[in-house]
Amino acid sequence: MIRIHDAYLRWLGPALLFLFGTVFFRLSFWLEASSSLLLHATLVGLAAGYLFWQISRWVVLRMQQEFPGLEQTRQRLIMLLLIAPILVNAAVFFRFGVHLLLGSRTTLWLGLVDYTTSLGIQLFYHVVYFSIYEGLYVVRQWRETCIEKEDLIKSQWQSRFNSLKSQVNPHFLFNSLNTLSVLIDESPAQASRFVDELSSIYRYLLQANDRELITLGTELTFIESYTNLLRTRHGTGIDVRIAVADPYLSSSLPPLTLQLLVENAVKHNIVLPDQPLFIEISTTDAGQLRVRNNLQRKNRWVSSTGIGLTNIAAKYRMLTQTDIIVQDRDGYFTVLLPLLNEPVQAAVYQGDSVYPA
Repeated sequence: MIRIHDAYLRWLGPALLFLFGTVFFRLSFWLEASSSLLLHATLVGLAAGYLFWQISRWVVLRMQQEFPGLEQTRQRLIMLLLIAPILVNAAVFFRFGVHLLLGSRTTLWLGLVDYTTSLGIQLFYHVVYFSIYEGLYVVRQWRETCIEKEDLIKSQWQSRFNSLKSQVNPHFLFNSLNTLSVLIDESPAQASRFVDELSSIYRYLLQANDRELITLGTELTFIESYTNLLRTRHGTGIDVRIAVADPYLSSSLPPLTLQLLVENAVKHNIVLPDQPLFIEISTTDAGQLRVRNNLQRKNRWVSSTGIGLTNIAAKYRMLTQTDIIVQDRDGYFTVLLPLLNEPVQAAVYQGDSVYPA
């Protein structure tokens, strides 16, 4: 059950609502009734008010638990509309029954005028009950959504900043230039291809940052170029296998998602010819993208901010309202990502550039 801090409402609300109903709905009765009848009416009215305030509160909070979030507001309202007639009639007959027990009524039957009047008053009360708690919930959810959006915007800017830093990362650039230096002497043709791959990767990284989504096919083509650089540096120490079903190639995902995951695997694991790192990118029967690598953690400590996975998780939470799944078990590190079917402006990774289709 959802917990809210509403003690003041639960104590003051029924009394104020009873006073409002007395002034605007039953003033003539209060001016003409005897003192004993007024006492009975006050006790019964307050008792019914507090009781059905609590019942209505429980019902609304239960509906919020069963149908959470702003996207399910319609379902909650429909359920409350279906439950309202039951509560309203229960409140009418509760008051009538208590008045009979106290002897303040002389007939065993409610007249049509009394019934419709009481029904209208109780309907008004229950609309107030429901509106207060549903309104508070909607406002709270709206605020949380705004905060999440602000956090995502900050996260996106942080991601872009970190991506730009990684693009000019001295360590990555130093390793690439060392590899290039060796290739120039040993294989000029391979060195030329290496330069082409390196320039196209940097160009893609710069352009992809301007997109919220990109097709899986485009991202996979980029990953192939990215892994070619890794293979040139690590040789047979790294083995990246792609097994993605063709129907999913047109699905979309946030750009650079795969690059972050592959980079994360290389950073934290041993990559040697006699201890190769295997990275598998595939799709599941449930329509998820799975990125998995064998675990062979480095003996030395590797600094990590965790920003990569955190940023990916935040993007998916805003886009799909679901979390990514991270598993670390049975000798494998696995990340499961939802694939989106939202249309995006197609982009084609062609060697040295990314062209809008």
